[in-house]
Amino acid sequence: RLVHLNPQEHEASDAWAVFEKVSDKRYTDFDQVRAEIERQTELVAGSNKGIVNDPIVLTMYAPDAPDLSLVDLPGITRVPVKGSDHPEDIERLTREMTLHYIQDPRTIILAVLPANQDMSVSDALQLAKKVDPKGIR
Repeated sequence: RLVHLNPQEHEASDAWAVFEKVSDKRYTDFDQVRAEIERQTELVAGSNKGIVNDPIVLTMYAPDAPDLSLVDLPGITRVPVKGSDHPEDIERLTREMTLHYIQDPRTIILAVLPANQDMSVSDALQLAKKVDPKGIR
């Protein structure tokens, strides 16, 4: 989440982050934020970076930040990676997780796909079209 701070009450350099699961600590060093994201990822998803539906909630406060929530979702994974923490039903899990977030009509959908992929076979675009047939969002 990004939270806009009033620039009349805060200097441009005022910025901090708070993790929902570590709410008693305010991070002002964004290298520490990156390290905490990695630590929490390993805690919830394991050292093999498995895919789990347990978000890491980070709120960033800054005078130049818009009031906005961002959700970084995994891509649609069809086949579990051998030797990973991926469950056998990884495709169902990643599709359901994506649909959970993009079904909200207030959600702006930013589908990211590799430049070398044919857009007509993109799972992300197919899901976006399913919930937003007119392509408004």
